[in-house]
Amino acid sequence: MDKKAMYKLSYGLFVLTSAFEGRDGGCIINTGIQVTSEPNRISIAVNKSNFTRELVEKSGRFNLSVLSEAADFDTFRHFGFQSGRDVDKFASYAACERSANGLYYITGGTNAFLSGSVEQTIDLGSHILFIAGVDDMEVLSADPSATYAYYQSEIKPKPAQQPATGKTAWRCKVCGYVYEGEELPADFICPLCKHPASDFEKVVI
Repeated sequence: MDKKAMYKLSYGLFVLTSAFEGRDGGCIINTGIQVTSEPNRISIAVNKSNFTRELVEKSGRFNLSVLSEAADFDTFRHFGFQSGRDVDKFASYAACERSANGLYYITGGTNAFLSGSVEQTIDLGSHILFIAGVDDMEVLSADPSATYAYYQSEIKPKPAQQPATGKTAWRCKVCGYVYEGEELPADFICPLCKHPASDFEKVVI
């Protein structure tokens, strides 16, 4: 079985934002789809380890900013490679505004945002699936939406070329972090983007 087949599925990329008791948060997700048109509903799946998931569960509200091909890697690093438990991601972040529901949405490198109110929550093991009614939505630009494949080929920096050592290593397919060693621990979490061992590939460096 070739697990790389999963990467042939077409994914969009989004910044999910929420807030609870005056604390704002945001993270990168790649699962956001419309599930019904009448009434208009969307679903998002969020890793349980994400702080923003806690905010969505507690508040029952979120904004979903659709990342476009104009997004730069700094946006992904800012919202994907650090935790809202440790830093206030909006303390010095200028490319955002608050929508009618009082939550932030991202204005830089995005082409639309949708505001949702959670109607149903489903525990999927590693992730929580939220099904939400759409309260508001706006188009922000005409730039094409960024897919996961576009991020991998055009946005994510390419690994720096180093002299070959012949050593076995494991490289994160999301952010490029390299773990040196013959075996990657099954419970390993990427220290940069917080993705699990299943998102690493074996390489020779």
